[in-house]
Amino acid sequence: MPVVPVQTLGDSRLDVFARLTEAQLRNKLEPEKGVFIAESFKVIDRALAAGYQPLSLLMEEKWLDASESVLARVEQVSPGAPAFVLPSSEIQKLTGFQLTRGILCAMRRPVLPEARDLLLGKALQGPGAHLERPARRVAVLEGIVDHTNVGALFRSAAALGVDAVLVTPTCCDPLYRRSARVSMGTVFQVPWTRIGHVAGDWPDAGIALLKELGFSTAAMALSPDSVPLADPELNAQEKLAIILGTEGDGLSERTIARCDFTVRIPMMHGVDSLNVAAASAVAFYQLCQLRCGGME
Repeated sequence: MPVVPVQTLGDSRLDVFARLTEAQLRNKLEPEKGVFIAESFKVIDRALAAGYQPLSLLMEEKWLDASESVLARVEQVSPGAPAFVLPSSEIQKLTGFQLTRGILCAMRRPVLPEARDLLLGKALQGPGAHLERPARRVAVLEGIVDHTNVGALFRSAAALGVDAVLVTPTCCDPLYRRSARVSMGTVFQVPWTRIGHVAGDWPDAGIALLKELGFSTAAMALSPDSVPLADPELNAQEKLAIILGTEGDGLSERTIARCDFTVRIPMMHGVDSLNVAAASAVAFYQLCQLRCGGME
């Protein structure tokens, strides 16, 4: 693939890496033209394996040799996609780039399927993960705004047997650069989509859809009528949507009121709650354990 030396970050060909906002990258008016930025060799490798289309890359010259296999794969998928190479002094002007692992890749954003189609295993094939059969264990992320937490949630979902992840309209973007990096690329391995298109679609319409499709709903929240995570009736549900709320405030009262179960994680030493990412790992391990190899 063409390696293109560039002397300044101000070069217009680097707008996608240096100047476009997240809203501009997502391109809500024309989703088929949307872009996201993948960061690090592992994340880019997993995105390529999932069928995402690379558009261009950006790196320092010192990473060229280490990038040889990634560049070869990109060339196979998108012949002629350029690899821009910047001097170290210029690339350090990119906020946070010193935290990356050598390389950035601009990739075409997929058009997300409808939640109904995803959960039924009927989503049209395209880049990303797909269900081979209807989902039985689903995570729903309500209004989570921290990209690190979203990335960690996806990593736990991938590791612990969650079939699919649904993000509400107010939840931050799982394909945001930091989310994808913290997920270690598992955001490309777990089927996901948004449940609803505008804020008003959740919780009423979203929970109604889940129940229509046969899911029991479990709100992870502190409440006087909550049941412990190991509750036999909860764990016996054939299809279960595990709903996790935003940092600080947690789930909305409206959501909790519409769920079949309110669920708590029993704790010691007066601790009343965990970070949402940590809580998700505990909940997924318990409620999805029959989906994980060696736990049956």
